[in-house]
Amino acid sequence: MRRPAARVIALDGTGRVLLIQGRDPADASKPAWWEIPGGGIDPGEASAHAAARELREEVGLRSFEVGPIVATQYVEFDFAGIHFESDEVIHVAFTDEPDDRGPRHLERLEELAFGEDRWWTVDEVVASTEPFLPPWLPELLPRLATGDLPSEPIDFTPSDEG
Repeated sequence: MRRPAARVIALDGTGRVLLIQGRDPADASKPAWWEIPGGGIDPGEASAHAAARELREEVGLRSFEVGPIVATQYVEFDFAGIHFESDEVIHVAFTDEPDDRGPRHLERLEELAFGEDRWWTVDEVVASTEPFLPPWLPELLPRLATGDLPSEPIDFTPSDEG
């Protein structure tokens, strides 16, 4: 399945990032990971709108401002027995009210895949041995948390070389 997707690096006023624990409900042998919220962009939907929708649905965040696209990537992965090809844009979002959270509105597959969500400090992410999606999050997060946004989105598409 090929689709455009929007993801969002949500930061609070202290530079913490909101991550969701994920697992593949169709493959218990895969280890759990921590990911930024995100999902498919509906036809005709702007990526910033999709990012905001995913923040509300996946983590219940209510008070935030979606900022610019800070990264892009093309990724392929298998999840729940489906092969995905995803053209992703990654926005940054800011909130001064990290605890202003309502109920999550998850699709059935998300209910099976998502565990807890929590705010991580930059130091926790950088020092962690946990797997993150996207895997480059520990590299870019320190810069974003200080408000240093790239002037153009950084393309993190994995190289076929190597």
